[in-house]
Order: sequence, then C-alpha cells, then structure tokens
Amino acid sequence: MRVVGTREELKAARDTAAGTVAVVMTMGALHEGHAALLRTARAEADTVLLTIFVNPLQFGPNEDLDRYPRTLDADLALARELGVDVVFTPSREVMYPRGAPAVRVDPGPAGERFEGASRPGFFHGVLTVVNKLFQLTRPDVAYFGEKDYQQLGMIRAMVRDFDLPIDVRGVPTVREADGLALSSRNRYLAPDERESALTLSRALLTAKTEGERGGDAVAAGLAEFTKSPEVKLDYFVLTDPMLGPPPAHGPARLLTAAWVGATRLIDNAAVELP
Repeated sequence: MRVVGTREELKAARDTAAGTVAVVMTMGALHEGHAALLRTARAEADTVLLTIFVNPLQFGPNEDLDRYPRTLDADLALARELGVDVVFTPSREVMYPRGAPAVRVDPGPAGERFEGASRPGFFHGVLTVVNKLFQLTRPDVAYFGEKDYQQLGMIRAMVRDFDLPIDVRGVPTVREADGLALSSRNRYLAPDERESALTLSRALLTAKTEGERGGDAVAAGLAEFTKSPEVKLDYFVLTDPMLGPPPAHGPARLLTAAWVGATRLIDNAAVELP
C-alpha cells in the first residue's frame, strides 16, 4: 500500500495504476461503513484508491471542524488490512494551494433543500472537493455510502451534468445491531445520548412500516420523535428516490436529521408505497 500526500506523488501512483481504478473518498475516522465501501471497491475494481481529507469547505462557522475525529494511524491500518492500493492524505495546502477557492460548484436548487437548508453552503463545499478529487484521482468508478443519501444524489447529478466519465455507485448503509446507522460522529455520543440516537432509526422503521401498508409515513415517523423530547428534530421528509416530491405509489425515500445533544445525525430508508 502506497501512502501519498502530494499531487505529484498521487499522479505517479495513478499513472501506474492497473485496470479499473476505484476511488473511495472519506474524511477519515474510518468505521465499518467505510470498510463496506472499500470491500465493495476491492471486489469490483483492479486498483483501489482511498482519499482521507477533512474538507473545511463543508463545515459551517459553528460546526465541528476542529473537533472532527482524526485517526490516521488506525485508518491506514484498516486500509492496509482491506487491500487498498493507494491512500491519498493531502494537507489543506495541497488541496487548496491558493487558499479557499474563488470558484465553487453550485449545487443548484436541489442543494438548498434538507441538508442544504440546515447547513448553508454545505453542498457547495462537498461538490467542490469531490470534483477536485475526481480530477486528481481520475477514477473509473467511485463508491459512496447511501447513509448520506442526498449527498450521493448530488454527486450523481454533478457527474451527469458535467459529463464526467465516472460510474458513481451507492453502497447500502451499515448499521449497528440495534439499528443505529454507523457514523464517525457517533463517537461523540455519551451512553445516554447513544440510546436517544436510536430514535432516528426507530422513526424510519415505523414510518416505513406505516407507509408500506398505505398509511401516513411521515406522521408515523414524527410521532416517534415526540416520544423522545431530548432529541431535537431537524427534518423528517418523504421524497421520491431522486429527492423530488413524494410519489403517490412506488419507490420512495424517507430522510431525517436530528440533534442528539451537541451531535447532529442523519439517516434515511427506502420505502415502497402501495
């Protein structure tokens, strides 16, 4: 496994990469959800390239950039165990050599909803760094987790609209045995908050069950949050699979975000409306 930190080192590694090249982009603090992405990439591609970069552009002024977990040694050990070929670990200066970029990717109206509404500028930062990493790594295929469902949809839209020759593939959300979606931010949760955090997955399951038998999925999900007043709901919505208005029937998606103490968590679930 090669660990590279500069553009020149990355180019040299990429130029000699064999066959189909897959990229998995992360901010580090790797967990089993990231491992699922890497395992899928390892099974489907000839060369697996992992990026680890905590992107300042996607953090708001009052968000957790400074305390975001950084566990590089453990991340590299896991990457080596999973057969990653190249790990790109750039500094902020390598990614943004002229400081904050003057030109950023505009996510359009879809990027101002849900996560974009709650975190202004978030998708501008996400799409800008993903686009830069696409240019630097030149992958044939890229893997992203479905837990960040809106993010996955926005990246797919950018690839489509910018005519990027990259196959973007989603990998299903990995959960703890009790249903909590894996997230690097879960390590912020105190034991009682960890229990409260189950409200998100419980609300999604309740809403999915109600929706698939013809009931009001959103109302059912919201009712679960009323049972946990210590959890501050941000949003709980039903959309079509492309994040448009909810369909009358057929495939749909439930998305939610909430604060558990000082930690903001997101989750989502597929639902089939009768």
